Amino acid sequence: MNVLNPNIPSTELSRLMTTAAGRMRDYSLKLLTPQLLLRVFLDDKESAAFKLLQQLAQQRGFNLKELEGRVEMMARHASGRDAQFMFTDDFGKDIPLAEEMLIVLDEALSIAQAREELRAGSGHALAAMSQQNVTTYAALNRLGITPAAVIALLGEVTSEGIAIIHDWVQEARDGRAQPVFQREKLLQELVGLLALVNGRNVILVGSEGAGRRTLAYSLAQLLAEGKTPLNLRSLVQMNEAALLDNPLAAIRAGLRRASGGILFVPDIDRFFADRLRARFPEQVNRELHKAFLEGETAVIGTATPAAYDLLSRERLVRQNSQRLDVPAATPEETIGILVLHKARLEQEYGLEVSTEALTMAANLAGQYIQTIALPAAAVQLADRACALVRSVNLEQAANLPGVQTNRRLDQEDVMTAASQMTRIPIAKLSQDEQSRYANMVEHLQERIIGQEEAVMAVSRAVKTARVGLRDPKRPIGSFLFLGPSGVGKSELGKALAEFMFGSEEAMLTLDMTEYQEEASLNRLIGAPPGYVGFEGGGQLTDFVRRRPYTVVMFDEVEKAHPRVLDVLLQVMDEGRLTDGQGRLTTFSETVIILTSNLGAYHMLVPYIGERERELVLAEVRRFFRPEFLNRLDDMILFHQLTTDHLARILDLMLRREIRRAGEQRIKLEITPAAKVWLLAQHNEPEFGARPLRRIISRHLHEPLADFLLSQPTRTETAVLLDANEDGLQFLMTV
Repeated sequence: MNVLNPNIPSTELSRLMTTAAGRMRDYSLKLLTPQLLLRVFLDDKESAAFKLLQQLAQQRGFNLKELEGRVEMMARHASGRDAQFMFTDDFGKDIPLAEEMLIVLDEALSIAQAREELRAGSGHALAAMSQQNVTTYAALNRLGITPAAVIALLGEVTSEGIAIIHDWVQEARDGRAQPVFQREKLLQELVGLLALVNGRNVILVGSEGAGRRTLAYSLAQLLAEGKTPLNLRSLVQMNEAALLDNPLAAIRAGLRRASGGILFVPDIDRFFADRLRARFPEQVNRELHKAFLEGETAVIGTATPAAYDLLSRERLVRQNSQRLDVPAATPEETIGILVLHKARLEQEYGLEVSTEALTMAANLAGQYIQTIALPAAAVQLADRACALVRSVNLEQAANLPGVQTNRRLDQEDVMTAASQMTRIPIAKLSQDEQSRYANMVEHLQERIIGQEEAVMAVSRAVKTARVGLRDPKRPIGSFLFLGPSGVGKSELGKALAEFMFGSEEAMLTLDMTEYQEEASLNRLIGAPPGYVGFEGGGQLTDFVRRRPYTVVMFDEVEKAHPRVLDVLLQVMDEGRLTDGQGRLTTFSETVIILTSNLGAYHMLVPYIGERERELVLAEVRRFFRPEFLNRLDDMILFHQLTTDHLARILDLMLRREIRRAGEQRIKLEITPAAKVWLLAQHNEPEFGARPLRRIISRHLHEPLADFLLSQPTRTETAVLLDANEDGLQFLMTV
């Protein structure tokens, strides 16, 4: 007994044949017949065969119900002859095939291969069923369902039942178009470029989410309404799934349908990539290149600014297309776009959506979400907020603070969703910051011991920025922290991140010893187009784009290459950077901290007077250019920590250890004598508080672990840490 090659039917056809096999018992059949498979085609509304029959019914004027009745009768009375072939269904069961079923599969594969497709789908099988050597021929042919008619429509759907192309103009004429916000000025420019006699192909250049596709969709609606002077009959887009399924068939179908009209190609740079980066076979790319040259079909493509930089190197593109920049939507335009989405949101999520919530979504998206541009960022936020409210109302996320179970989207719900998307605590978005910033110094001093002047200087600059007395385009603050190792420079940065943005994770630390070569600049902002690692982005720009509210610390900045300092100069002065892919990253909501050890030996004193300050700043001025230093909000000097400061820092660190031990159900108590003993182990004052961590690890963590392992296992443990002339002692108190 032979078994059918599993590579002959497509995934869709195999699924339909499995369904038919499951119904053989209902029809008292021992063999899988084409009549039964055709009956399954008529029941599966998502299959390619059904979609083709639906189109043919409209063209030929027959009733699908009438065809269903006739096929039902045929399926019950046609038992077929055994082909001695088995089909292995999706569950691994072998199903015997009728001779005619084998003929249909063989003919379907031939039709598919003639169309340069690899597998037979349900559409190919339908064409085979309408041939004279199959008994389904009569029932189909009398309705005008012929092989030629089916094959003519095969270009409109993939072998998996997916429409290969969408004609937006036809959709608009049929009343199936979605309402869109029309950006009139951009539309006028686009129409003007398409009116050119030569080189009327257009590349829409803009950031992801800026509305390039919507601009083309708006044009389609104008063409459908006859409101343009252009004599273009269609605006066609290829389905992305079809491009993956069979790119050559998709591009040919798209160009056929777009003849005399427009072919819309998102990310058009994919079709002009070199062989190493090519996403499609060369033959597919050549089809689009020919369309660029011939001019019968106008091509509208989209590209990001970085992708266009590469694309514009192609002579074919430069000489035969026009560039149209599509900027991000303004907040006012975004609100208008969201209002158009209001009905969709209410219908899809079953909620009432307030206009105030949409306005809040537009404002928060523009302020906090920088990974994609407006209006897409605001639409995503609105969808996220609606999904959140629906989940709460379905009791799947009950007790979520800030979300009411009233089936209504309001401003607070949008704030909660924005908080989840950006990881900025909700209190930071809605709370009046006046009282919190009034106590900023006290809050920072809970963590920063002994550096009162540094804390005061940072607080003054941040408060000034927060009340609006700064350039809104520049960072919140740009500081140069100067001082020896271990005096609290990095800790102040972490405390600032926690205070301003709710978490220490809102801080990016870049060790400038890793950026001493000129080429290392690419790691910060991404490699230029055409270079290795171009698509990877930059460590700095990617982080800030994802988390615009953050502290960025450039550690030991004096060790960085001068080109890196040039980049920092631009960040501090203009508050923005363009990465290697042409995407703009803004730093207007960041705090920039540069740390340096320049002149550190002048600051190895418990108090920094005017003499020490002048000596340190003289070294700083010798190293950095005046224009660089003038962009800083303040240069803050950190003095050496005294023994008293170190004792307070040790106490703070031990409190964290006690809290951490408590989380492990260990009640740890440390006596004053033990604290004095631990502090006495610090014999390197030039390294500040940094050795304290090592002392705790060596004299507390390691001995405590050994002590606990030597004791009987208990659910709760109480340990007293004391000290005498012999050193530390661990005692079990419970």
